[in-house]
Amino acid sequence: MVLKSCCIYSIGVFSILMLILGISLVLSDVFPHFIQSVVKKEVVLKNGTEAFEAWTDPPAPIYMQFYFFNLTNPQEVLEGDRPAVVEIGPYTYREYRPMEQVSFQDNETKVAAVNTKTYIFQRNMSRGPESDLIRTANIPAMTVMEKFKNFPIEANLISAFMRSSGEGLFSTHTVGELLWGYEDALLKALKVIRPELDDVFGLFYKTNASNDGEYVFFTGQQNYKDFARVDTWNSKSSLNWWTSDECNMINGTNGASFHPVINKNEMLYMFSSDLCRSLYALYEDDVAVRGIPGYRFVPPSEVFANLSVNPANAGFCVPAGNCLGSGLLNVSTCKQGAPIIMSSPHFYQADEKFVHNVFGMRPRKEQHQTAIDIDPVTGSILRAAKRLQVNVYVEKISTFSQTGNVRTVVLPVVYLNESIVIDETSAKKLKEIVVTKDVVENIPFMLIGLGIILGGIFMLLMCRQKIPESTAAERQPLLSS
Repeated sequence: MVLKSCCIYSIGVFSILMLILGISLVLSDVFPHFIQSVVKKEVVLKNGTEAFEAWTDPPAPIYMQFYFFNLTNPQEVLEGDRPAVVEIGPYTYREYRPMEQVSFQDNETKVAAVNTKTYIFQRNMSRGPESDLIRTANIPAMTVMEKFKNFPIEANLISAFMRSSGEGLFSTHTVGELLWGYEDALLKALKVIRPELDDVFGLFYKTNASNDGEYVFFTGQQNYKDFARVDTWNSKSSLNWWTSDECNMINGTNGASFHPVINKNEMLYMFSSDLCRSLYALYEDDVAVRGIPGYRFVPPSEVFANLSVNPANAGFCVPAGNCLGSGLLNVSTCKQGAPIIMSSPHFYQADEKFVHNVFGMRPRKEQHQTAIDIDPVTGSILRAAKRLQVNVYVEKISTFSQTGNVRTVVLPVVYLNESIVIDETSAKKLKEIVVTKDVVENIPFMLIGLGIILGGIFMLLMCRQKIPESTAAERQPLLSS
């Protein structure tokens, strides 16, 4: 009987210990911190780690889709009417982007590399062949007119050449020519007197099977938050295109990788050579990709807002004080003087006037927002879509009759959607990490549950022990009599 009571009380004591231990572990976050410390050590750019292999050669397929805006009323536009465009696309390319010329520096705390990108046309995923014709702004001519508009003699000679060669404010070329380059008659004529000029123009000329220069990244060995963060680009730690030090800063990763252990309150910084600037994204929502839970981060409207909304953006107004409005970025200073304006597709999150100035603009969040879905444990990208639109600043230039009576307008030319979804093999590995994390993090709750169960058993046994004792006490007087 004594032995039985000892066993019962042992169960009670053990249940209390389990409860105390479980609650203590929950309050101290021991197991989540343990998982995080393991991940922080593993997610570094170092030979032999899975993070390094995925960084050097992304296993998931990347696709680049181009959607062109075909101008349907060129003559009316020259007479002052609103441009009308029709979206044509997608024209899809498989993108390969391995890191090459990889070399470690500073005791393996930094790594240098070039990110070579190659695009292979995917006819079966495209609206038509690369030979499809698109009518749009004559960007080489507009660049030349903008450059020489204040030089009357040169402007007259250029205007005369344009008339004789049939060049105008708008031109028609194939998708392949507009993207990867074509020989331009006006640029070729100028090359005679300006040999340093290139006579080939393309929106992405010289970018196929090429790279945008050498990057030096932090490996994350000293600080996990520095994982894949850009230290220098083309040997520069800052830019020189903008009018403030803040706007010229190179911040964050190149957008292809992020540090592990991400929380919802973070700003994720990225440097984009396409945009010639750094930007950031904020948490928007919880998502699930291939069964893996993640966080969705998106660039907020403040990133491209007018200086009246975001005074920090004043440095992006070039020349100083020349601000176009929210949602637009004038990148002419880093595009060899071409009047190129960047925005989100269909002027999503831009001032309404830019949407209304062009017939055919229909901004939609689901189709035109840039979004990155990230596994918060490892920092791996689960799904991403980088969406940018290339526009041209069109205006009447009195020294060039070719501009007619055109109204001042930001004319869309093409928008791109660079997208990626985690592959099955990588997803399977991540699921294993997620399951392990969930099991380990739930150990304290399992201990609490075990403590509650044992406590219940203890109470049940105590009740059962008291019942026979009370019955025996009731029978004792009968036996005595």
